[in-house]
Amino acid sequence: MAELSSNVLLIEARRHSDERGWFSETYSARRLGDLGIACDFPQDNQSWSRLAGTVRGLHFQRPPSAQAKLVSCLRGKILDVVVDLRVGSPGFGDSLTVELTDAGEQLFVPVGFAHGFMTLTDDTVVAYKVSSLYDPDADAGLAWNDPALAINWPFPAGGPVVSERDAALPPLSALDSPFVYEGGGPISLTRV
Repeated sequence: MAELSSNVLLIEARRHSDERGWFSETYSARRLGDLGIACDFPQDNQSWSRLAGTVRGLHFQRPPSAQAKLVSCLRGKILDVVVDLRVGSPGFGDSLTVELTDAGEQLFVPVGFAHGFMTLTDDTVVAYKVSSLYDPDADAGLAWNDPALAINWPFPAGGPVVSERDAALPPLSALDSPFVYEGGGPISLTRV
């Protein structure tokens, strides 16, 4: 279950439209394989967030249950955030952000990166496939608001909505990352 891609990919939706609406293939192992993504996705997750400004993350799982993710926004709009946790990476601790909408694009997040998002609209639904089953013993994360990550969160006037768990996650400086950089350059976003 190796991931050949070591960078974050924004996969553009292929929608076929006619007078009825549109049709889109949301998952194709062949297409992902052509993009260098060679992993199984044994679990699908979905979240619903009532309010804009809801933050979920920054999460990851430690080996042997480390997860790659394929993220989609099914309703609404999110700011998706990825942080490089690969020790030795020229971009260790760097983050990137991308807006995902219900237009159908997907974000592939390889193993070795923390992931999270903030809802930019009320009534937002996010779905993601993961390459390993949830393992509570491997579950980990980083503080979403760690200044060292330099993430520009565009909060609404009411501020963020954050779970107690996510509010208590440690900063990057306290992380003993289990991920090792194996090449592929610093964190980058490739549109495909």
